[in-house]
Formats: sequence, structure tokens, C-alpha cells
Amino acid sequence: MAEVRNKQVVLRDYVSGFPKESDMNIVEGTTILKLPQGSNDVLLKNLYLSCDPYMRMLMTKVEGLDVFGTYTPGSPLTGYGVSKVLESGHPDYKKGDLVWGSTKWEEFSLVSPTQILFKIEHTDVPLSYYTGILGMPGMTAYAGFFEVGSPKKGENVFVSAASGAVGQLVGQFAKLTDCYVVGSAGSKEKVDLLKNKLGFDEAFNYKEESDLNATLKRYFPEGIDIYFENVGGKTLDAVLPNMRVLGRIPVCGMVSQYNLTQPEGVTNLANLIFKRIRMQGFIVGEFYHLYPKFLEFVLPHIREGKVVYVEDIAEGLENGPAALVGLYSGRNVGKQVVVVARD
Repeated sequence: MAEVRNKQVVLRDYVSGFPKESDMNIVEGTTILKLPQGSNDVLLKNLYLSCDPYMRMLMTKVEGLDVFGTYTPGSPLTGYGVSKVLESGHPDYKKGDLVWGSTKWEEFSLVSPTQILFKIEHTDVPLSYYTGILGMPGMTAYAGFFEVGSPKKGENVFVSAASGAVGQLVGQFAKLTDCYVVGSAGSKEKVDLLKNKLGFDEAFNYKEESDLNATLKRYFPEGIDIYFENVGGKTLDAVLPNMRVLGRIPVCGMVSQYNLTQPEGVTNLANLIFKRIRMQGFIVGEFYHLYPKFLEFVLPHIREGKVVYVEDIAEGLENGPAALVGLYSGRNVGKQVVVVARD
């Protein structure tokens, strides 16, 4: 029975404020690459791990986050990943299968088959895409925009955190629907990316705008039909007076609030009443039944180059903490991925 090294990224303790690399440890353990007798679990070799903003919430002991399951200090982080099956006690999976779903931040993981979301059937696209455009962020963009946002041709769409894993797709899906799309991001490089590579009609650096309300009026003189919410806080407050009657706000995330000990208030909520705006939070897990339909929609666009995806790749599990922490200062450009192994 082969005993091998199993490097892990472990949470040291619950986090307050902005997370730091030192909040995580790289631990060199060992594991035996053999399923326990009679187990129906699946033994995985992890290839690509996904860095996602929601992971910050799991680093804090907070009531009411049972939908995700908070992290345990002294244990490896968990998140979405792409893995190869080494051995399976479950009939749905066999050695050599490529899968994506929930796994641990380590080289090898023993997981319940319920943690695997889908077997990977299409390998003519980069495998790392299954942490992003063909994984949870892709489904989030698709479900949030089409199912929650209910877009109509010609509508005005605003996307915050627009160069991130989800935002870059929402903008492109909106353009495929013949909408007018503006994105906000936090650097000139990201703004250029939105306009020149991702096909947004306009984009701006929110850090250079002293009056977001005036900025939005400039880009949306007739108002916003759909605001795809990724950041919360001051941006949401500025968006509300600029929404059109019967506008929709799919609430995907609020990354500006995750590291604050005291969340910011929102003062313009009365607009929801006067303008009959529908503001709705959603969890991507409630939409995975649409995954086959999503693949039918997005794969041809990827293959034809009509939808592109920008990734920020960190090599090696030891660089995972820096990659994850970088999300919260906007250091990443595009979808942040950690490569554990390439095959």
C-alpha cells in the first residue's frame, strides 16, 4: 500500500478583518492511496483548486452559514476543484475519471460521492475551466443573469466586480442577449480588459470615481434595468436611485463587506418600493439541475471564440494562501486558480 506525501493548506484559527497568508499553514502530511475496506467514498488526486470570495465567510465562526459549512481551525480548507479519480467505492465513478465538485485544499482527498457534482465529459477545453466558466462561477453567472435577472433584448445592464470569475461572464452573456453593458473594476488594467477583450460597451475604475451616483448617471442616462450585484456597500447605495422601474438586482455577492467587522448600511432602499424593483439573493446550488442546459449554451460559444475567459493561475499548493488572500485586495486579474498538479 503506497504511503505518499499529502501537502495541505490548513486554517490556523478563525479570522477577523482582512485575511492574511499567515492565517493559513502549509502542512506536510502523508496519506495512504487506498480506499478503506467496504467504503463507498472516492479517492481523488486534486488538480486545480478554485479561489472564491465566499471562502472568506467560512473563515469566521458565523451563525446562519450552514448552507456552506464553516471551516474548522486545524483542518484543510475546502472549496471547488477539479480532480482525477484514483479509486472509487461508488458505481458512478471509476479510476481515471475527471470530476469537479467540493474537495479539500490538499494533494489527495477522500470524499463522499455526494461532494462530486459532475463528471467531466468535455476535455477539448482547458481542465481549469471547470473551476471557472464551466464550473460554479459559470453556473452562477448563467443562473443569476438568465434565471434571476430575466433579461430582455436591449436592456441596460451594470455589473460590479466585472472582471472577476462571475462578472466577466455576466457581461458577455448580456452582450449575447443584445444588452448595453457597463462594468466596474478596480484598476486601469481591468477596465481595459473589460472593454478590449471581454466586449463590455463601457467600463470604469470605481476607485477613481468620487461620486458613484454621478458616474452611473453618466453611463446610464436612462437608468439601469439589471444590476448584477457582486460588491454591496457604497456601490449598491449608488445603484438604487439609478435603477429603472421594474428593474432587477440579482444578488450574487457582497465582497466589499466580507472583511468588515461592522457592515456598511444602505440608505437608498426606498427606491425598491417606488420603482417596484425586485432584489433577489440566490445560491448557485439551487440551479445545478440546469448544468446540462448551461453546457449546451456555453460550450459552442467557447469553441467559436464568442465567449472568452480570463484566468489568473497560481502554480503550486504552497502559493494557495497568497492567491486566496489576493482576491480581497483585487490582486487577481480574472478567475483565480491554484494548480496542484496538471495530470
